[in-house]
Amino acid sequence: MSVVTYEKPLPHIGLADWYAKQWEIQQTNDARRADAFNLRHEARQLRNETRIRTEWDTYHNNVRLGDRITELDRWKETLEACLRRIDKEVGLLKEEKYETEKEIDGLGIPLGIISECISMRDNRQGAELTYDEGDTELKKELCVVEGVKKMLIERCQDAWEKINKLNEVRFKLNLDINDKHEAIEIDTDQLTLDKNCANISFKTDPLRLVKNSIPYESWLDHSRGVKLLADNELADTLRLREGLFVVRERARNDMLAQRDRVDFILRKRIYQTQKARNEIEWQQLKMREEMQKVEREIRALEEALQGKTDALKLAETRLENRSYRPGFELARDESEQGLKDEVLQLRQTRKDLLDKINCAKTTYNALEDQQVIIDRDLNNKNQSLMTDIRCLDLRARLKREQSGEAKSDTDRNIELTKMEKEIPAT
Repeated sequence: MSVVTYEKPLPHIGLADWYAKQWEIQQTNDARRADAFNLRHEARQLRNETRIRTEWDTYHNNVRLGDRITELDRWKETLEACLRRIDKEVGLLKEEKYETEKEIDGLGIPLGIISECISMRDNRQGAELTYDEGDTELKKELCVVEGVKKMLIERCQDAWEKINKLNEVRFKLNLDINDKHEAIEIDTDQLTLDKNCANISFKTDPLRLVKNSIPYESWLDHSRGVKLLADNELADTLRLREGLFVVRERARNDMLAQRDRVDFILRKRIYQTQKARNEIEWQQLKMREEMQKVEREIRALEEALQGKTDALKLAETRLENRSYRPGFELARDESEQGLKDEVLQLRQTRKDLLDKINCAKTTYNALEDQQVIIDRDLNNKNQSLMTDIRCLDLRARLKREQSGEAKSDTDRNIELTKMEKEIPAT
């Protein structure tokens, strides 16, 4: 042969086998296309069914969320109405309680006046110490005032307990309203979400039972219970407020029946307190003058100490500089002895000055402590004086209302404290 040919060293198939291979591939392709067609048909059906189911599920859940928001909002409005009623009742009850407490506080002065009158009348001597009509009326008034005070205190205690209960209910209402408001905001935010939002993601365990979660029936019972609790507490508040008003009016009538039978005298005590206060003020003035003198003396001693310190530095410097004299000039002459004596004398002088300064400071501190005691005692006397003046002023005001007089508070205070002679005439 003139041409060389090459063949692969592999077995070759026949033409019949080639046709059989083509038929096998064709059958496989048809089967795969049929499977793909079935898959596409089933996938389209699944997509349509899941889309419809998802849309309807989302719609129903949106409706449920909207109904839940409406229900929460309705309960929130109901509880807010209860809260407004409680706030109004608490304010009115506090006003009634405050008025009753003012009545109780006002009874302190009559009680003090009665007690002082009984004590003063008990200081009578000899045959004047009798159980006359004045003693009988004073003791009767004391019993009336004590009974009125006890009755008012009991009513105030009832009002205080009721206010505490209303405050507890108000706290529970506020807590429940805030929780419902927060729940409404959360559900409203969930209602605005959709599948195209950017802030959605897979969660770790969304199907878990949340800790502290309760059934819907328990929530409904809780909301009804809070409202019922508020209604029950508000039921008898009006009756309690009316009772406080009636008690106050009855107390005023009882006190009015005995008011004109009381007379109180404190001018002697006011005069004594005024005299003692003037004495303490004089002592205070003298003490301050003495403290100023001691303070000036301390400054003078400190200036003298500073002068002695400079002088001691000078003497010690001279001694130290003379220690550098050369040769036989380093002699313990009279100048060196004099400087040493000066150093010793100055050291002793500084010690004496320091002791005297410490003594002066101790004296100043003692004067300052005494000044504090004087100031405290003066304040106490001023407070005692003003207390007595207020007691007399209250009684004088009651008498003025009966007689129709009209004096200013300044004129009454001047008259009560006997300050007419100390005030210059205008």
